[in-house]
Amino acid sequence: MDEKDLLESRTTIKTPPPKVAEPACLGLIGLAIAALVLGLTDLGLASVDNQSLIIPWTLFLGATAQLIAGIMDFKRDNIFGASAFTTYSLLWYAVSLTLLITIFTSVESDMTHYAHGLIGFLFFSIILTAASLMTNKTLFAILMSIDIAIVALVLHILIGTSTIPVGLSLLAVSLFSFYGAAGVLLNNMADKEILPLGGSLWKP
Repeated sequence: MDEKDLLESRTTIKTPPPKVAEPACLGLIGLAIAALVLGLTDLGLASVDNQSLIIPWTLFLGATAQLIAGIMDFKRDNIFGASAFTTYSLLWYAVSLTLLITIFTSVESDMTHYAHGLIGFLFFSIILTAASLMTNKTLFAILMSIDIAIVALVLHILIGTSTIPVGLSLLAVSLFSFYGAAGVLLNNMADKEILPLGGSLWKP
C-alpha cells in the first residue's frame, strides 16, 4: 500500500449532526394551556369539585410537552432552554402527582410538604429568572410571573391566603407564554421578526 492509499484509508468523513427544530413553541404552548386551566380554576371560574379534570392538562401539556422541548434543547446545545423546560416539566409532574394523591387516595392532606418542595424549587426558578435577563423580555416576563405564582401558592398553603393571586399570576404566565409561542413560531416561519420578543435586559 503506497502513501496515498494509506492516507485515504485513514480518512473519515464527518457528517454534520441533524438539524433540530426550535422546540420553544411546543414548550411555551404547553405551559400556556396548563397555566390557563389551573389559573382559571384558582380564580373560581371552574368547579373545584371536578379538579381531577385538571390532571390531563397539567400532565400532558404542562409536563410532557415541556419535557420534550427541554430534551430537544439539550440536543441544540441551548442550556437555558434545556434547563428551564426540563425543570419546569418536572414541577408540572409533581403538581399532577399531588393532585392524583389528594383527589384519589385517603392520604392525610397535609400540604406542608408540597409547600416546602415549592420553596425549594423557587430558589432555582429565581436563578433561571436572572438568567432570562440575558435572553429576551418575553421570557423574563414569563419567569417572573411563575415566581410570583409559586410565592402566592406557598402563602396560600402555609397561611391560607386567597387563591386569587395564584390565579392572576398563572393567567399572566399563560398570556405571556401564548405570545412567546406565537412569536417563536411566526418569526421562525417567516425568517424575520414579526412579533418582537424584546431584547435582553442584561448583557454582562
